[in-house]
Amino acid sequence: MQVKLNVVVGAVALLLGGASMAQDLVVKIGHVGPTSGTIAHLGKDNELGARMAIAELNAKGVMIGGKKAKFELLAEDDAGDPKQGTAAAQKLADAKVNGVIGHLNSGTTIPASKIYFDAGIPQISPSATNVDYTRKGYKTAFRVVANDSHLGGTLGKYAATTLKGKSIVVIDDRTAYGQGVADQFEKGVKGAGGKVIGREFTNDKATDFSAILTSLKAKKPDVIFFGGMDAVAGPMLRQMKSLGIAAKFVGGDGICTGDLPKLAAGTIADDQVYCAEAGGVEGESKKGMDAFKAKFKEQYKLDVQIYAPYVYDSVNVMVAAMVKAGSAEPAKYLPVLAKTEGYKGVTGTISFDNKGDIKNGALTMFTYRNGARAELAVVR
Repeated sequence: MQVKLNVVVGAVALLLGGASMAQDLVVKIGHVGPTSGTIAHLGKDNELGARMAIAELNAKGVMIGGKKAKFELLAEDDAGDPKQGTAAAQKLADAKVNGVIGHLNSGTTIPASKIYFDAGIPQISPSATNVDYTRKGYKTAFRVVANDSHLGGTLGKYAATTLKGKSIVVIDDRTAYGQGVADQFEKGVKGAGGKVIGREFTNDKATDFSAILTSLKAKKPDVIFFGGMDAVAGPMLRQMKSLGIAAKFVGGDGICTGDLPKLAAGTIADDQVYCAEAGGVEGESKKGMDAFKAKFKEQYKLDVQIYAPYVYDSVNVMVAAMVKAGSAEPAKYLPVLAKTEGYKGVTGTISFDNKGDIKNGALTMFTYRNGARAELAVVR
């Protein structure tokens, strides 16, 4: 009798163990951003947004196709460099990740998107705004922010009408993001009846702008637009101050960060800098964003820089598609992801159009007062 009982107990244990193993589904999600280099503060901000989402999903015990999912984050650094970005993308493709969140910069996102497409891996960028990203015909590419056409165009109109710019000059850093948003800004200015009286170029590693700014000072600009990131905009603002250039300074989401006043060494005057973040929440949705920022601060002892909430939503949108499809296999959940409609995230409602762009993408206009960002308005 005892032998029979032991056999039964052993069989039950085996069955339970087998059932437990059957429920364990490992889902690997890649994240790529510049966690080294001049904009590492933005890349780390993104990665922390991904880590927060992954930790919460694991705590919830998400079920996919009847199995309990265990999410793993494979984080890579692209240093904001296109070559390093494609190497990171290939590494994730070789690791057979189930999906990728990233990259941060358009210049790394666009070349990497071909690698993910060839591997059939869905990719959601939380921050790449260059129009070309979703114009390549890669059905694996998505983004949760408005593109440069909307972002740059809106800023151009704002500079010409609201800021009443009469002599507007444009500087860009020659990256896919900087040049793209500057081109769209120029179109927006002209569309609103304004005039761009000069255009200059720098690069995303530059720190000395004396030659460019001295040349521009002679044109007496009232608005200077910079297409690039905060690590370059900060020193540029410092040098504008030392040269006595009092023009309004306008830029896209790349400069629209919490660190800009520090990078400008406290030289920003109130209502001197205007920028737009490619996203935005208002009304009831704002409570969700505020709660996210408070939770982020409590968990990491850091303020959100800019994109972390968009990364957080990107992870959750991807996983929601897996749950709905009943599978984490890219080929099975990709069609469901493409049809995402009305997902309520902390950054607002997410729906994708047939190109992979967010529908009705919002922009949030900011200025800086007392050394901190101050929200002006949400624009659609």
